Amino acid sequence: MQKMGGHWRLWVCLAVWLTVVVLLSAVAEFDPYKVLGVGRKASHPEIKKAYKQLAKEWHPDKNKDAGAEDMFIKISKSYEILSNEERRSNFDRFGQMDENQHHSQPAQGFHSYQNSFYFDESFFHFSRSGRDFADSKYMLHFAQYNNDVVPDSFKRPYLIKITSEWCFTCIHIEPVWKETVQELEALGVGIGVVDIGYERRLANQLGAHRTPSILGLINGRVTVFHYAVVREHLRQFVENLLPQRQVEKVTDSSYLRFLESWPEENKPSVLLFDQMSDVPLLFKLTAFAYKDYMRFGYVDQGLTETTEVQRQFNINTYAPTMLLFKENTEKPADVIQAKGMKKQIIDEFVSNNRFLVAPRLVNQKLFDELCPVKQFHRRRKYCVLLITGDEDSFSASNSAFLAFASASASEVVRFAYVYQRNQQPLCDTLLKDKDAQPPQVVILERRSTSGKVVYKEVLGGWNGSEDDRRRLNEHLDILQRDPTCLSLGATLPELNNELASMFLIQWMNTAYDYISQLYTDLLYSNWREMMPIMSLIFSALFILFGTVIIQAFSESGDEKPSKPKGKEPPKTAEGSAGAESNSSRAPKKNFVEVTELTDITYTSNLVKLKPGHINVVLVLTNSSKQVLLKKFAKEVYSFSGSQSLHYSFLNVDKHQQWMDSLLESAPDAVLGDRPDEDDEDGSGAGSKADYTGYVLALNGHKKYFCLFRPVFTGEEADQSRSSDDDAALAGGVSGVSAGTANGTRSRSSSSSSQRSRSRSRSSSSTRGRQRPTTLQIHHKLDRLNLWMERLLEGTLPRHYIPTWPGLDKITPDKK
Repeated sequence: MQKMGGHWRLWVCLAVWLTVVVLLSAVAEFDPYKVLGVGRKASHPEIKKAYKQLAKEWHPDKNKDAGAEDMFIKISKSYEILSNEERRSNFDRFGQMDENQHHSQPAQGFHSYQNSFYFDESFFHFSRSGRDFADSKYMLHFAQYNNDVVPDSFKRPYLIKITSEWCFTCIHIEPVWKETVQELEALGVGIGVVDIGYERRLANQLGAHRTPSILGLINGRVTVFHYAVVREHLRQFVENLLPQRQVEKVTDSSYLRFLESWPEENKPSVLLFDQMSDVPLLFKLTAFAYKDYMRFGYVDQGLTETTEVQRQFNINTYAPTMLLFKENTEKPADVIQAKGMKKQIIDEFVSNNRFLVAPRLVNQKLFDELCPVKQFHRRRKYCVLLITGDEDSFSASNSAFLAFASASASEVVRFAYVYQRNQQPLCDTLLKDKDAQPPQVVILERRSTSGKVVYKEVLGGWNGSEDDRRRLNEHLDILQRDPTCLSLGATLPELNNELASMFLIQWMNTAYDYISQLYTDLLYSNWREMMPIMSLIFSALFILFGTVIIQAFSESGDEKPSKPKGKEPPKTAEGSAGAESNSSRAPKKNFVEVTELTDITYTSNLVKLKPGHINVVLVLTNSSKQVLLKKFAKEVYSFSGSQSLHYSFLNVDKHQQWMDSLLESAPDAVLGDRPDEDDEDGSGAGSKADYTGYVLALNGHKKYFCLFRPVFTGEEADQSRSSDDDAALAGGVSGVSAGTANGTRSRSSSSSSQRSRSRSRSSSSTRGRQRPTTLQIHHKLDRLNLWMERLLEGTLPRHYIPTWPGLDKITPDKK
């Protein structure tokens, strides 16, 4: 018996050895270059072209050859290797086909995974036990998942199976998986399969560490399926992925409120009538896919609480019915009715009615879709825009515009309206007459995605009268015959997103998702998947509480030494107390804090400046720094109490390129008065522009600036020299004293001003053009305080730019 047992073990070992030899030889014969018929130096387009031709030739649905299926898998695997630069490099250098193998090991036909052996049976002509051919069209790769699947998960959920070759447990779930995929894919659910052997990096990203596993993906978030693999469980799992309140249950008492909420929601409403007590999954998936465009409601026809709404719209109880409402809540804009509603029919029905007859422009995305840019192969699209308000006084004119739009809307002409208060930059750009009061009508055509439009203002305003209707009809008729009647051009700023939720609400929703995920992982003890979430939560809590504790201790430490000094009067730079008592609105500080705008402070002081805050920047040179900073502090001192104003200075000797780039972005800012670049006699031709004394009010959030140009008045010559000696400058941040800025200003007579200018002209004529004197530089900022008042009133012209000059424009060249 022992001899027989020994011989038996010997024969088994010999058989295994022969199998390994055969497998290794077969793998060695596999060459992806030969399979695709390309050379080793073939480019990616050549490889892709060869793959498409061979895949079309050997696809099992078209090629009935017995070996077509295996050949097709070989072709697909060859393309996977050669289309990935890393895997192709490994194959060229080491003969490897699996990117997870070590470079020091030769290519192997089988390797260990989870204490079991498997090999790529696609190379051989015998039945495969791991991967079914039906899964090949659902196979996901790392780049495809991140570039295509994740963005698409915000429109539909995905069901993803994690498998591997020679996963014997996977065989048992295949029948249920096929049946479920066939059902859910027809409803619009995305399907994916990840081979953990070939896509280890993607499996790690998904948190899948065992096979078989089933995952759900929605809104970029992964959820693990933990129940028995049964068709009903998988269907319920997909349904639970969807937001629970995406579809509203509508009854007799709520249908009017649901339909009449279109002005606030700015969306059409869809009502589905059916006999089922639960909302059909197909309708839930449609609601999720079009949540940005429509509101969805469901009416259960089996309830007694829905008899009135069924009678109101004369609903047939024998087949599901879908009604779509726009501004008219008494009559549906479109209707479909069928016993077996298919996804294609519902998608076409909803996509053709995505917009109201005259929707309100609430964000840039809606504007882009409603009024698209004309393409060379498409017909022109015109947009009739009503600029109005949301007060009750505008309701009559708004209703008249809606009635006109309902009678005149077409594929060529779209109607929309905006609230001037919510979209002020857009309205300021389109209304050339600043005195014109809404409501006003503008006809425009978009020419580029950067915001360029041609438009025409319909003069006379809009009140909804017969004359207004006739006048607008005449303009539209002329537009159909002569598109060049849109004679005005402008670059529109990006629209404000009126529907953007508050940061606190977004944070709460995100926190709720993480807590729900944490609870699920705790319930099923998925510690490996739970560790990243726990690490994120504890890190956030540590940062939050650590910041609060440090801030509390720092504030208490700052308050203690300040108590005995509370009774002492504040001192100015001259040492005098109470010098600010003459000011009508004394600021909190007795000096103006001026920060230099450099590459270090560029991002915080401009690019990421808080909404509503403005940075007032003085442009100076090395020679004029001391004089201009003193004058600047005196002029802006009375405004330094505002929390939304910040003060900086820009050294144009270092950052001339930044000023040139900024003014080039807004040519209208310097059309009337560009800095002199040449001397009067032409001797200075080619010299740099002189920006000394310019002041810029920069709104970093809305990307516009206001410009103050130097003005020489010759006023306060003697007074300014004596009162500006109190400036205190230190390093990059300068505290410029303005204690005397609140006193009354003595002004020179007009004759004195004229004599000063005449002396200046006579001296310049005799000596030629010389360097400006201290007095002349000082007077460049005369009347800056008047300009600051207009800035706070919002009456200054605003120069919008597409983006701020890059950091390389502000960073000085290192020599």
